[in-house]
Amino acid sequence: MLATSAPEVRFALHAVRKACALVQQIQREMVSAALTKDDRSPVTVADFAAQALVGALLEQAFPHDLLVGEEDSSSLQTPEHSATLERITAFVQRFQPSASPSSVCRWIDRGSAESGARFWTLDPIDGTKGFLRGDQYAIALALVEDGQVQVGVLGCPNLPGDFLGRSDRGVLFAAARGQGCWAAPLAAPADFTPLRVSQQSDPAKARLLRSYESGHTNVSQIDKFAAALGVQAEPVRMDSQAKYGLLAAGQGEIYLRLLSPKQPDYREKIWDQAAGSILVEEAGGRVTDLDGKPLDFTAGRTLARNRGVLATNGLLHEIAVSALVH
Repeated sequence: MLATSAPEVRFALHAVRKACALVQQIQREMVSAALTKDDRSPVTVADFAAQALVGALLEQAFPHDLLVGEEDSSSLQTPEHSATLERITAFVQRFQPSASPSSVCRWIDRGSAESGARFWTLDPIDGTKGFLRGDQYAIALALVEDGQVQVGVLGCPNLPGDFLGRSDRGVLFAAARGQGCWAAPLAAPADFTPLRVSQQSDPAKARLLRSYESGHTNVSQIDKFAAALGVQAEPVRMDSQAKYGLLAAGQGEIYLRLLSPKQPDYREKIWDQAAGSILVEEAGGRVTDLDGKPLDFTAGRTLARNRGVLATNGLLHEIAVSALVH
């Protein structure tokens, strides 16, 4: 059972729930009012506001813990962005009434750490384009100790909860090392259900999960990989670490994060993989890089010693690695 009374688990659940509520308000109030399809101001505000809120909550719960986050406040502290900072502050004040522009910047900059023996890592809006489309995005928070992810919580406000027997949207995934993987509706966040990966061992019947944006992956290589395994179904395209959650819930068998041919030297950011990876592992699956090596969270803010990501239900992992290597 998930030890929801453990301080780290309790904090992570609380922080992600609050951040989900915050960004949902921003999405409701700002995305619909965006003047053009290319207006990215809603996701900018949501990104910074969510990181500020989690930074504030971390300061209260674990004042000495490091936070490795995606954002820093330097751009907000320029005169041309003062209105954006005021808007971010106004949203954060709904959850932290004492927030001021200076405290918001301080909370955001808690996320500037380089990592250490114990640290939290946060992606305040994973799947920014999904957020703007009204599609899938996630708030991802994880605790890493001595290079191993110990706690991961993923909030997916737009994910259908049908696999939990719900007709509404919004799912909270949580895992702690040795305690399994669990999910609850965001609307009923104490109602946890244990998750297990799919037991499908026939690669031809595998459901393949991939990035929604073609520029974030290598589509032709995914097609070759699917052909090599004889996968029959079309890949499921989805933004964000919600793919890890679906894999953990048995709603897919293979998740591939291949390197885009435009960025062959790209290395994954740790906040893009930490929370999702422990979900799959605790649900009985496996997560490695494309060469079958474990993800190494000791190399700073990126997975500098890894190339891409492969997550599976475990049963299909070796055959998937073999297909990638060859």
